[in-house]
Amino acid sequence: MTGDACPTDLVRAVRAAGVRDERMLEALRVTPRADFVPAGDAAVADDDIPIPIPHGQVTTQPSLSARMIEGLGLAGDEHVLEVGTGLGFQTALLARLAADVVSIDMWPDIVQWARSNLAGHDIDNVELLVGDGSCGVPDRAPYDAVIVSAAFPEVPPPLIEQLRVGGRLVQPIGPGGQEEVVVFQRTDTGLQRRQVLTPARFVRLYGRYGFPRD
Repeated sequence: MTGDACPTDLVRAVRAAGVRDERMLEALRVTPRADFVPAGDAAVADDDIPIPIPHGQVTTQPSLSARMIEGLGLAGDEHVLEVGTGLGFQTALLARLAADVVSIDMWPDIVQWARSNLAGHDIDNVELLVGDGSCGVPDRAPYDAVIVSAAFPEVPPPLIEQLRVGGRLVQPIGPGGQEEVVVFQRTDTGLQRRQVLTPARFVRLYGRYGFPRD
């Protein structure tokens, strides 16, 4: 698909990638990705591809984002932490599937862009913050679910601490560029690995509990 795709094509691609959650698929149908990418990329927004954004970042491929969200097992009443806001497309999907979302990104201009994108769709159950995502957002914890859209070889300890017992966390585990996307669950004794969703390539997670920034 190049340039003449439509939301139906994107939903079909996500379903072909193995996503079966009908709530997830409906969220995709009603959230036009073209409104969450740079204007010059709007023509390919409904292709199932990652799209570059400023600061060397990329938007997550929609089918991969959908699989990660599906791995959280959201029922609709969860308080969710998202690490890595990007331009807000995944945030919008989470907002349609959970009670509320706290999303944090390190780049102020990207957060402002995402804020504008979300406001354009009257999505108001999201709190967007600028900061070190590897530290989480402790004053909004505990969270029922955490999704991390950047890679590190282990889950940052603050994210484990801020996840309630029984809650799920999805993160790409690896050095940045060659990862396994893993579903974890918080137990009384810590974090347990539950499932590997897929191999993938992600940008690195930077911060106090991630990779050092140059």
